[in-house]
Amino acid sequence: MKPTRGMTRKLVVGSFAAFLVGTLSLAPSVNAADNAVVQTTGSVSHVSGGVGTESIDRLNALAADFNLKLVFALTSGEYISGARVMISDANGKTLLEATSEGPWFLVKLPKGDYRIVATFADKALNRQVSIGSGTNRTVDFRWISSSQP
Repeated sequence: MKPTRGMTRKLVVGSFAAFLVGTLSLAPSVNAADNAVVQTTGSVSHVSGGVGTESIDRLNALAADFNLKLVFALTSGEYISGARVMISDANGKTLLEATSEGPWFLVKLPKGDYRIVATFADKALNRQVSIGSGTNRTVDFRWISSSQP
């Protein structure tokens, strides 16, 4: 049987489709945490974000690797980004200074006692936290919004 023009076209299109499917299967798989940038300063690792559902999903995928979650919001409930974070150890040594890229800031700290200072709109809030073995802590920072008395 002699190939017709229609048969040749179907063969070319089918081959191209098979090529594309094969090529896509060779691409690295993307997981929820690929776009989150974990940074390390000394012995402290951190990552921040949480603006939008994709960012929240990425941080949720990473959360098990961290033992402290800081949450930044106004007392009105509105989440904020851009809070300045400083974490120091029990001796007063600054271990981390960073700016949060969203309302969630995940940190991995060695076991011990820490002072956290979060600053937003030139107002600093302080918290003391103890991190133990297997501890997963969440600490909220809430600033009074300008619309509240």
